[in-house]
Amino acid sequence: MPAPSRAAAASEASAVRVLKKYPNRRLYDTRSSSYITLADVKKMVLAGEDFEVRDAKTGDDLTRSILLQIILEEESGGVPMFSAQVLAQIIRFYGHAMQGMMGAYLEKNMQTFVEIQNRLAEQTKGLYDPKNFTPEMWAQFLSGQAPMMQGLMGNYLEQSKNLFVQMQKQMLEQSSAMFPGFTPKKN
Repeated sequence: MPAPSRAAAASEASAVRVLKKYPNRRLYDTRSSSYITLADVKKMVLAGEDFEVRDAKTGDDLTRSILLQIILEEESGGVPMFSAQVLAQIIRFYGHAMQGMMGAYLEKNMQTFVEIQNRLAEQTKGLYDPKNFTPEMWAQFLSGQAPMMQGLMGNYLEQSKNLFVQMQKQMLEQSSAMFPGFTPKKN
């Protein structure tokens, strides 16, 4: 059998990695032909690797479920990212008329935050070895960058507020178009 062409090898390498979840809760990596753990999946996420998790029997997409399991493990571990109050607020949006909008809002905020983080990392390139830069070191670095960070975070919060106001305005316009007699209640 001839060796695969470079194009075929590149296509195979760029294809989404498929993980199969079996009823015994084990995850099987079809690329490496081996069983893996949630810790391995977390490494894939951290490496920015594209993958999807499929139920081995039904083929259903279980990617979100696995990602939520990883978040649960992280939240149950050492230092949680979300307070009980934030989690309660998120839960309150499920089933609420604004659920879809809140998801889009949080996603845009995460994208903006990642962009800010990338800009900051780019600006500090060469000042540190990224492999050795722990969250604690980031916190120490950022505390020394207070004025700059306050400016960045102020801009971020302003963008976030503007995004929310813009989404709210779009919702009102869509509601008015769908329901001509609709007038928003003033508080």
